Amino acid sequence: MDGHDARKPNAPCVQGRMAKFMEPCLLLLLRGQRSHGYELMERLGDLGFEGTSSDMATLYRTLRQLEDDGMVLSEWEEGSQGPKKRVYELTEDGLILLENWALVIKENRDRLARFLVKYEQ
Repeated sequence: MDGHDARKPNAPCVQGRMAKFMEPCLLLLLRGQRSHGYELMERLGDLGFEGTSSDMATLYRTLRQLEDDGMVLSEWEEGSQGPKKRVYELTEDGLILLENWALVIKENRDRLARFLVKYEQ
């Protein structure tokens, strides 16, 4: 073994995959509800993200890329307390991307189930 404890949730095989999985999760959370980054991070907890500093960095990097690709829009919004917050919302193209992600995830769910059956034999 190379010194990494593969049982830990931050093992290298997990980190990269969860970062990519954040994209469909953000699209899902933005469907029908505008949100700012901190609020999104809190809601990502329901989908298995822990809110670590690396999760926060991935969140903002992913939002920036989604905005560059036209999947989300953002604007600065005055808050009743504290500084302005950047608020994100889903575009029509983002909704289509979310639908595509859902199809891919459904297809992979069966593959993953077969993998686990084989692994546990």
